[in-house]
Amino acid sequence: MHYDVIIIGAGVAGLYAALHIPKEKKVLIINKRETFKCNTFYAQGGVALAVDKDDIPSHIQDTLDAGAGLCDEQAVKVLSENSRIVIDDLIARGFKFDTNKEGELLYTKEAAHSRERIIHAGGDATGRYLHLFLLENNPHPLLSDARVVDLLIKDNKCYGVTVLDHRESRNIYADDVIIASGGVGSLFEYHTNAPCISADIQGLCIMKGIELERMEMMQFHPTVYVDSNNAQKLLLTEALRGEGATIEDEEGRRFLFDYDERGELASRDIVSKAIYEHSKKTAQQTYLSFANFEHLYFTKRFPNIYKNLQLLGFDVPKQRVPISPAFHYAIGGIKSDLNGRVPSVKNLYAIGEVASTGVHGANRLASNSLLEGLVFAVKAVEDILKTPHTKENVEFAVSDEVMSEKDDKEKKNLLRKIMWENVSIVRTKKGLSEALEQINALLKEKIGKLLKFRLLTAKAIVVSALARDKSIGVHTILEEKK
Repeated sequence: MHYDVIIIGAGVAGLYAALHIPKEKKVLIINKRETFKCNTFYAQGGVALAVDKDDIPSHIQDTLDAGAGLCDEQAVKVLSENSRIVIDDLIARGFKFDTNKEGELLYTKEAAHSRERIIHAGGDATGRYLHLFLLENNPHPLLSDARVVDLLIKDNKCYGVTVLDHRESRNIYADDVIIASGGVGSLFEYHTNAPCISADIQGLCIMKGIELERMEMMQFHPTVYVDSNNAQKLLLTEALRGEGATIEDEEGRRFLFDYDERGELASRDIVSKAIYEHSKKTAQQTYLSFANFEHLYFTKRFPNIYKNLQLLGFDVPKQRVPISPAFHYAIGGIKSDLNGRVPSVKNLYAIGEVASTGVHGANRLASNSLLEGLVFAVKAVEDILKTPHTKENVEFAVSDEVMSEKDDKEKKNLLRKIMWENVSIVRTKKGLSEALEQINALLKEKIGKLLKFRLLTAKAIVVSALARDKSIGVHTILEEKK
């Protein structure tokens, strides 16, 4: 089984890459679970873009400002300059963003943007609509319920992957492999990610000696309803605050202005830390209030949030909803260049949330995530199509490693607790050191390969956090009292 391209992951980055590979090419998309179980499907807010040529400098500056000085400026420039191109391409292919009666795109504002520049579809269902559209227009075969458990690498060149398909491992070969497998949500006790987003490929890359970078940069979304038994918690999109929702304590006081003059429109890291600190100081619950919304507008603009909160028993927009920050987005990841290439391994690419292009720096600007997946998917495919390939017959033995042990589930839950308590919104050297000690102890136990992936990724996050002893962006590390 030999393909021109294997794509790991069927979210926005993987599917948009597939859309740009000609039909005559032999391509296989490998998806771990059902197709809708990816972060793209659950993306609510929308896609940020430079509205026009004149807005590019402003979009770049907003992204750089949010990134707190750690962005790769060239990567941000690529992102913004190509933003209108990918959106126009989607529209030309038939995708419909929300428009007004005149057919003009509706733009909204989100935190840390200097103007309205986020477009959306289905009100608060942008990711769902975009994911369905890309699936319907995908010209290549998709292998679902199969997970990649190895990268076939020899002499710093990737020749394909090993997949676990119906409990059997087999090798699939390709000229190029694109990793688009998403983030690390399941490492944390409270998160907004699809349940199968579990940091497998990042851990596999560590085992293969592939560089990860900025792993300490983990973004927590400030407005999440966490009081449920589901592993995936209910995200309440940033667009709510962009259009008038307010954050308040039990007494109804909008305390965010104590921390930043922008209040609800401060960047996510600032809002998350403000909620954390205020809750710790006052022992009060934090709420998201929708009092500024007219009922009909709320149901039309945020239909899915309205329905989900009604099902939970909240009479919105009249009633406010208790919220907490939760893990949301992995800023760091597999180091890749501006064409998505993994520098140390030929024929291997990483795009979307799994990658680290330097676009987001120390804090991702709201709604730049779907955009990053779209822009760098095209860049990777363009690079693949223009690069000459020579066919090589290289065979790899199929690994017979044990994938899971009977106690692994219990250890996964322990890992989530360790990460949430010691490696989340606010960190300390002591807490990080304790987490590292516990993770190292788990790595020494009898565990399956799948759990080892998670533990290695978690360890990389902790080690990176310990190495950065100054707070910046989403990484807040407290000085401990002597």
